Amino acid sequence: MAETKLKIDGMSCQHCVMAVKKALGTIAGVDSSDVEVGSAVVKYDEGKVTRKDLEAAVEKAGFSVKSS
Repeated sequence: MAETKLKIDGMSCQHCVMAVKKALGTIAGVDSSDVEVGSAVVKYDEGKVTRKDLEAAVEKAGFSVKSS
């Protein structure tokens, strides 16, 4: 399992947290995600998903990922 931290712009409340958590949870290969306003720590299977996939899911949910 790999782990990455995403810095996320546009989040301001618990609804934003839940939207990001839901978006990440729908990706096959994501083991867990710890999401708070402004960031997410995601554990995932590198054989099934890439960091770019995680970023795309967050962006599809309406938020932007800062490069780290």
